[in-house]
Amino acid sequence: MKAFANRKAQTVLEAVAVARSTLDRGQAVSFAGGGTDLLQLVKDRIPNRPNLGQPDVLVDLKSIRALGIADVVVESGLMRLGALATLTEIGSAPFVRERYTVLAEAADSVATPQIRNVGTVGGNLAQRPWCWYFRNGFPCYKAGGDRCFSAGGENQLHAIFGGGPSYIVHPSDLAPAVVALGATIRIAGPNGERAVPAAEFFVLPRQDARHENILADDEIITRVDVPTLAPGTRSTYRKIMDREAWTHALASAAVVLRMEGEVCREARIVLGGVAPVPWRVTAAEALLVGQRVTRELARSVGEAAVADARPLARNAYKVPLTRKLVERTALELAAGA
Repeated sequence: MKAFANRKAQTVLEAVAVARSTLDRGQAVSFAGGGTDLLQLVKDRIPNRPNLGQPDVLVDLKSIRALGIADVVVESGLMRLGALATLTEIGSAPFVRERYTVLAEAADSVATPQIRNVGTVGGNLAQRPWCWYFRNGFPCYKAGGDRCFSAGGENQLHAIFGGGPSYIVHPSDLAPAVVALGATIRIAGPNGERAVPAAEFFVLPRQDARHENILADDEIITRVDVPTLAPGTRSTYRKIMDREAWTHALASAAVVLRMEGEVCREARIVLGGVAPVPWRVTAAEALLVGQRVTRELARSVGEAAVADARPLARNAYKVPLTRKLVERTALELAAGA
């Protein structure tokens, strides 16, 4: 493991200032919240920041009280989640579980209880890909190379939507949920704070093959703002894995429906585990709006969700898997199950 200096920041301003000064010296910097993924990246000598190598300076964020909103804060029509709130805190908060079920279920689905006790909201959203080529030192696009080895190699776990030139899938469980909820991600850097819709936070490989999001090297997530949901809104997060713990989604679906009796008035369906970004399927959503959700309609919704899928040689199984996941989830959620 490369030696690095550890700087414990007390404020957001101090954290970004340390990062900026480190970069200005020509050194590499990383931020640490829970650190569950960062530690593994450092051990394996994998870049945590796409433009940089292994960190020369690690900026510890855990002492910044403003980022550690453990309890849910509701004000001005928003639920505000601090970037250092843990996945366990999000999943176990009664208000989140009751009003924003999709978010609580997504948090509960991550890894193991030990990881959830440490892993944070910001870290989960900004984690790097778990593609086995990237994680094992291959000079791929994500590691600064000029090739995606999965395109013609072992691609069983890779993207069926939005791939090219890289075919990674985004590993975050919270990401589909915050996009489905229409959340806003707040980001701090040397030039101040900015607010970005969650749907615009993540970037496709064809936009930027090396990055998974819009964060600059001296920026951090400070919090996530989730709008109040209209009466009659139901939500859920369903995830299919190849084993019951620790692993990432083969396919997942964050579904948010606003029901008026038996009729769906609004719908959002965002897929995980199948694309380099949380993948919203608007054509499938449109079939639900204004309709009573029957078994036949749910089947059509599932088919529409995968109509644009482009599987690779070894991951075509994800197409029927995702189709049935969307079909079953939409039907059960509309029925109140």
